[in-house]
Formats: sequence, structure tokens, C-alpha cells
Amino acid sequence: MSLLNKVKILLEMIKFEHTIFALPFAFLGAFLAANGVPKLSQCLWILVGMVGGRTAAMGFNRIVDAHFDAQNPRTANRAIPKGDVSSLEAWAMVLIAIGIYFLAAYNLNSLAFKVSPFFLIIILAYSYTKRFTPLCHIFLGLAIGLAPLAGWIAVKGSFDLLPTILSAGVMLWVAGFDILYSCLDCKFDQEHGLHSIPAAFGLKKAFFISSILHILAFICFIAVGIMAHLNFLYYLGLAATFILLFKQHTIVKPDDLSRLDMAFFTFNGAISVILFCATALSLIIKNS
Repeated sequence: MSLLNKVKILLEMIKFEHTIFALPFAFLGAFLAANGVPKLSQCLWILVGMVGGRTAAMGFNRIVDAHFDAQNPRTANRAIPKGDVSSLEAWAMVLIAIGIYFLAAYNLNSLAFKVSPFFLIIILAYSYTKRFTPLCHIFLGLAIGLAPLAGWIAVKGSFDLLPTILSAGVMLWVAGFDILYSCLDCKFDQEHGLHSIPAAFGLKKAFFISSILHILAFICFIAVGIMAHLNFLYYLGLAATFILLFKQHTIVKPDDLSRLDMAFFTFNGAISVILFCATALSLIIKNS
């Protein structure tokens, strides 16, 4: 197998294109910190750091879950269980990605570099949470929800309440849609001693919990707009977000998960992009 094909398989293994979920929120935090457009160098290192961090997290997840993936009909065709990628190759990718992640943090500012090991531990540790707690969805939300706070720190070099509330909103949003997505593996999780909200409480209660989390996430996003004094463009973006969240919960039902992939990938990717664009445009126009 050529090197190019191997890289292609590795990128497919970690669903590289799904970086779209977290990346806009990292830039959202950065734009809020800069009260407009951050420096080009900051944007580039944020991009590098996010790609490195997410690649490390997803690669690590595929390694530690390979045993379960091989037994699950939905995931048995993934690269490691299928034999297209060895554990050694996957580990090499993870270690290179970690190095890139630390390099980016170092080139941003001292606080970004100091907190980078703690952020890395969180995004890697998620992979083990399904083994012992149904709150694994919250932990995944926390891992991705660090993105806005990381973007803020990358620009400001400090902590603040605003990015913390934004991160809380992202955490709740991600946890909510991860609960829905994990409904696909409810039976498998129950049979193999893995934990999730659907496996613990059933699909109907899982859908209800997901709805509550998404309502709380939306409240956090409203609070961000108020605290940052964003204009009507941000709230137009919020309105679009609300419609997509509502639609997500109407096209997928506990007794019909057939359109879950569309709700998960299409709607959630759109939500992150819409919120970033609405925030960026609001800040640019406000300061013009």
C-alpha cells in the first residue's frame, strides 16, 4: 500500500472531515477574545492545534476501542479491526499529532502551553469513560466544549466567564447529540457491559434527556450573545440554530433511527458553522 493511500485510510479512520464540529467553535472563542478578527498567526496556530488535538483524540479512541469495534457490526469495518491500519501505525499518527498540538500551543502564548497537557488529558480520557459511566456523553461534550475556551486562551492568554459559558453551551450541545447517536449502539452496549444514557435508561428517556441538554445549550448561547453585546446577526444565527436543533429532534424518533446520520453529520456541522459566521459577522459589523 502506498504512503498516500495509507494516509487516506488514516484520515478516514479518524473521520478527519468531522473536525468541522469543533473547529468553528475554537475560532468563535478566538473572535470573541479579539472582539473581532484575530491576528493571522494566531488563526493559523489555532487551526494547527485543533487539527493536532482532534487527530490525537480520535486516533487514540480508535486504538483503545478496537476490541469493541471488531465485535460491533456497525463499526467492524473500521480500519484497525479490518486490518487496514496496524496499532503501531495508529500510535505513530497519534504521537505525531500530539507533537503538532504542543507545538501550536507553544507558539500561541505561555498560558496556552501551560494548560495544553491538561486539555490533552481530557480529550484522550474520554475514550475510557464508556467503560464505567453513562455520563460518557457529558465527558465527550467537555472534550469538544474546550474548543471555545482554547480559542479564547490562544488570543487573550487568560481565562474569563464569557468563553466558559460558551464552552458549557458547546458541552451540552455535543452531549445532547451524542446521546442520540449512541442510540444506534444501545443493544450492543447493554450486551457488552458498556455504559451510555440509552443503555441505562432506554431510548425514550434518552431522547428526553437529549432535548433538555439542547435547551440548556441554547440558553447558554443566548447568554453569550448578551454578555458579548452581539447584534441582530448573532440572533439570526441563533434562530437558525434553534430550527436545526428542533428539526434534529423531529426527524429522528426512538422507534425510527434511520435518518440519524443526517441529523448527526449534516445538522450539527451546519450549527457550528452558522454560529461561528453569525458571531464573526456581528463582531466585524459592530466594530466597523
